[in-house]
Amino acid sequence: MRIIIYNGKGGVGKTSVAAATARRSAKMGYRTMIMSVDTAHSLGDSLDVKLSSEIVNVEKNLDALELNIIHEMRTKWSSIRDYISAFMLSQGVEDISAEEMAILPGMEMVAALFYVLQFKDSGSYDVVIIDTAPTGETLRLLSFPDVSNWYIDKIFGLLKRMVSIARMTVGRMIDIPLPSKEVMESIEDIKNNMERVKEILEDHENTTIRLVLNPERMPINETMRSYTYLCLYNKTVECLIVNKVLPDDVDGSFMRKKLEEQEGYMKMIHEAFEPLKIMYAYQLRTELRGSEGLDAMADMIFGDSDPTEVYASTSPMHFTAEGDIDKLHVMMPFVEKKEIELFRGNNSSIIIRAGSQKRAIALPMTLVDAEMLGAEFDGAELVVKFRRKK
Repeated sequence: MRIIIYNGKGGVGKTSVAAATARRSAKMGYRTMIMSVDTAHSLGDSLDVKLSSEIVNVEKNLDALELNIIHEMRTKWSSIRDYISAFMLSQGVEDISAEEMAILPGMEMVAALFYVLQFKDSGSYDVVIIDTAPTGETLRLLSFPDVSNWYIDKIFGLLKRMVSIARMTVGRMIDIPLPSKEVMESIEDIKNNMERVKEILEDHENTTIRLVLNPERMPINETMRSYTYLCLYNKTVECLIVNKVLPDDVDGSFMRKKLEEQEGYMKMIHEAFEPLKIMYAYQLRTELRGSEGLDAMADMIFGDSDPTEVYASTSPMHFTAEGDIDKLHVMMPFVEKKEIELFRGNNSSIIIRAGSQKRAIALPMTLVDAEMLGAEFDGAELVVKFRRKK
């Protein structure tokens, strides 16, 4: 199953680009799903159809979904929601507020990722296109399998033991509801599925990220940071789509001035991101919504080519060996040496911090207990060296 994740700064037009890709994919005969995980949904507006928290068939070969976490909690994790609501009520929280507070932090990410798993298992779609929230939320989405697995692994076993003891002791004497067996099974189900989700997201041959930006300074800078952090999370960025490009035949002194500014930014984009594939979508003189506008955008971006093509599948993170030295290579574009920190987490992991993001990286079994010799950084790649214990 091909998975294409569109990401970019808010307002750059990634929803339109994602919708245009989905329409072109469906027209080429691929069974296509486009899913919006941005809480400020605009996918329905772009497709010019009414979407909901249930899967809607837009046209032949094209389905769409706008994720609603309240709906997901009610239908898929009702036991967790009911328990948290009951706990809040026992502490004097009013009913309506209790239901709102029952939505655990990160459950939007869990729901979105589990839809991907569901689509993979069912074989219902050839292509899944994900229209994400702005950059920061997307980084949380893509890092969630790592983060959630760490918390659940550390806490879940302890929680089960505590609940078992509480049922036999204080649970009989206090008026605080304890999580039921169903609640514990739901949490365990989340834990068991997260590792599979991680494998799908790190399938570099089929799951890739396309960054959307405008030829302006702020979107360019944010895209650089996003590219760095996506490499840290071992996600493959396959191409760049520059949207809202002014055509060369613009009229008027103001627009000609904007065109001159744009030429400078386009040069900056090419110098910064090449050899990454770069595609363009020019500003249209008609409203960009519905079939006509989206098809025009798809023509500009893809021409006659297949919009599901994988433009790059290189993993930004890999291991090599030279003699008795093993090396972990991590792409680190657009970051300075002073912004990188490296720690040994435990015998089986290391922690890398780049800018505002931090990731614990599990080492292969062959490097558990290996001595970390240090690291080198050449301005584009971080290389961490290890020596195995003899």
